Amino acid sequence: QVQLVESGGGSVQAGGSLRLSCAGTYSNYCMGWFRQAPGKEREGVAAIATYGMTTYANSLKGRFTISKDVAKNTLYLQMNDLKPEDTAMYYCAAGPSRFCGLRSYNYNYWGQGTQVTVSS
Repeated sequence: QVQLVESGGGSVQAGGSLRLSCAGTYSNYCMGWFRQAPGKEREGVAAIATYGMTTYANSLKGRFTISKDVAKNTLYLQMNDLKPEDTAMYYCAAGPSRFCGLRSYNYNYWGQGTQVTVSS
C-alpha cells in the first residue's frame, strides 16, 4: 500500500518561495501535485512520469517545478513567485504510470495535504 506524507507548507508573502515535499513516493508510479482552495474544485498542478517527463498546469508554468528523488523516495514541488491565488491545500498523489497527467480521477493514492497561505 502506498502511503504519502506531505510537508513544507506554510505562510509566505507574495513573491516568496516554498518547497513542498512528499515522502513515500514510488518510482513505478506517476506522481502528481494537486491543490484545492476553499470553495473551489481540486485542480492539477504538476505531474511527473516514471521516466521523468513533466506536465504542468498552463497557468503555473515557469513558477512551479516538480521533481523527484528516487533514492530518497521523495517528490518535490518548488514554488516561486507565489501569489495570493496560490493559497490552497496542496496534495501529492500516486497513480498508474500509463495515465500520468493532471486529472485527479487517475490517481489512486493521496496524502493528507499541506496548507500553503500566501499573503499580499
